[in-house]
Amino acid sequence: MIEKDGGKLVYVSSGCVKTAEGELPSRLKLILDNLHEVIKQYHPDLVAIEQVFVNINPKSTLLLGQARGAAICAAVLNNLQVSEYTALQIKQAVVGNGHAKKEQVQEMVMRILNLTSSPSSDAADALACAICHAHGGLGLGKISTAGYRMKRGRLV
Repeated sequence: MIEKDGGKLVYVSSGCVKTAEGELPSRLKLILDNLHEVIKQYHPDLVAIEQVFVNINPKSTLLLGQARGAAICAAVLNNLQVSEYTALQIKQAVVGNGHAKKEQVQEMVMRILNLTSSPSSDAADALACAICHAHGGLGLGKISTAGYRMKRGRLV
């Protein structure tokens, strides 16, 4: 979770919801309940979430999509707007390279939010998604960038 203070982004909190082995419905409920508590504690204005990508393993992709659905439900049940971004958009907005490695994303999240230590990979991904939204998707405000990428500061 971050706040935008003028042109400055300020770190508020981050973490990961860990689910134990077990039946899928109970694991999804855990995600929903935990995110509901986070929303209740911090009162965010909106939620930014990464769009699901098709993975090599279809089962993993399906499970990720279901977990993402639980997260979206937590937001909409609390009347929050949900904005979605692709991994490419997030990496472009945070690192300047849509094909950046996870370590590069972690490093830039640390720098942008002035953190003293590196967040976990999952927390860095979530914070990067928030940073992407705060920067207007790809840092271009309301300009539609679907299907485009940035190169040397201009839309290509």
